[in-house]
Amino acid sequence: MDGAQPANVCIKAPCLVSKVTMASLIQVLLLIAAVWAARWFWLVLSARKILNNIPGPQSPSFLTGNLKEIYSFNGWDFHHELGEKFGGVVRIDGLLGERQLYVFDPLALHQILVKDQDIFEETHSMIRGCRAQHKKQRKMLNPVFSAAHLRQMVPIFFGVGKRLRAALESRVQRGPQEIDVLLWMTRTALELVGQAGLGHSFDTLDTDEIPSYIKSVKQLQVTMHKMALAARYILPWGTQIGSPKFRRFIVDIFPWKTLHEGRDILDTLYATAVEIYHLKKAALEAGDEAVSSQIAQGKDIISILMKDNSNASSIDRLSEDEIIGQLNTLVFAATDTTSSALSRTLHILAQHPDAQEKLRQEVRSTQQQGSDISYDQLNSMEYLDAICRETLRLYPPVSFITRTTRKDVALKTSTPVTTRNGSTITEIPIPNETDIIVSILSSNRNPAIWGPDSLEWKPERWLSPLPKSVADAHLPGIYSNLMTFNAGGRACIGFKFSQLEMKVVLCLLVERFKISVSDKDITWQMSSIAVPSVDGTKPQLPLKVELAA
Repeated sequence: MDGAQPANVCIKAPCLVSKVTMASLIQVLLLIAAVWAARWFWLVLSARKILNNIPGPQSPSFLTGNLKEIYSFNGWDFHHELGEKFGGVVRIDGLLGERQLYVFDPLALHQILVKDQDIFEETHSMIRGCRAQHKKQRKMLNPVFSAAHLRQMVPIFFGVGKRLRAALESRVQRGPQEIDVLLWMTRTALELVGQAGLGHSFDTLDTDEIPSYIKSVKQLQVTMHKMALAARYILPWGTQIGSPKFRRFIVDIFPWKTLHEGRDILDTLYATAVEIYHLKKAALEAGDEAVSSQIAQGKDIISILMKDNSNASSIDRLSEDEIIGQLNTLVFAATDTTSSALSRTLHILAQHPDAQEKLRQEVRSTQQQGSDISYDQLNSMEYLDAICRETLRLYPPVSFITRTTRKDVALKTSTPVTTRNGSTITEIPIPNETDIIVSILSSNRNPAIWGPDSLEWKPERWLSPLPKSVADAHLPGIYSNLMTFNAGGRACIGFKFSQLEMKVVLCLLVERFKISVSDKDITWQMSSIAVPSVDGTKPQLPLKVELAA
């Protein structure tokens, strides 16, 4: 009997602690919800008064506004309608009647992304004081993406590309085969950034078995899109509650399958990044011989970054966590966007066999006795360049990005906005905490800039001088008068890296294979990054592949 009582106490105590913890958790969450709701409605009411006069579409729901249409997998028509009907600045409704702006006016884009980029911060930025950290990271990374370093990566790109070519050759030796091009472009894009970016091989490309890391990368975009609204309205607040351990506890017990899928994917990515970081660190500490023995022989982006970082001043030096973060950012940013762009280009070439044949002849005439095409030759291939530019113009992998104002600001426009009361304005007062959707898609397709054929895929437009309206628009994009790679301090630092990857892979595939459409109905979904699918199911791009004559 004496021994039984302590046992009962031991059993009940955890239950009591659990009840207290859960009760405290509920109280904390209710308090946060109350504060959030009060602040939210104050912001909504103030923004409604100011932005009500800007024209925009009807809201189908007070609860979600136009957000379901904006973030829909099939949102292409809605985005086109916004640009066609309302002009370069459009009012849309967000959650619970919140007013937002949908923007693609060139002058407004320059102000948002360049001139006043510190006022228009990234919407999902969890830490307001991250600007200085971001500038420090850019300062360290800029030299890594120089032309001199990119030139050294061409042999690495060709090495990976030839493995892809051999894998496809083995599958079509006996005749045309239907192949999921998206899967192979994803595997290839990851291996390209793995070797050239991290000095690490993720995939041999010689088997049908897909490594778990690749599955995680492929699934991340789909999962993120499912969580888009939560990422905007809940996660920024959730990341400020308690310690990391407490936040992890909340994620683990929260009854949402998609959240748990995202957690597991990020766990896989983080664990791999940490492993790669420590391998690179050990090689650098062991000396030049150890570095040279690795993949890419120390010429990969992260090896160069870590070496430069060790010689940097204490003010500029990146921490271990920052470098690991850059590892994940590099893999994530380079894999899905590149695989999307390559898949889209091959799909377009399958639909335009004349353009495909013209490109094939350019590649073959550039090659010299079977040798690899050099860095300078890649940059001199005019039709290849035109195909890449036109595809990235009409079909940017990322359709839009978001920004949030951090104080009251007046947004200037290049074209007068006709308000709902009939007056015209060229300056729009925007209150603090207003969300802005920056439309890359509508900017790239704007007929006022690109002409009446702006919705047509015409690579030939890049082989002669562009319309005067393109230069006169003064678009702030860093690439070819396009917004595809963003602008300002948050522009894609690796856009030349991505271009080089695309050109190498296209040269190798188009020279060797004829690619045609299959009998399956392919639709492209407007996810966070555009992805193809069949019948709206899992991401895939089945195309018919055969050896070219």
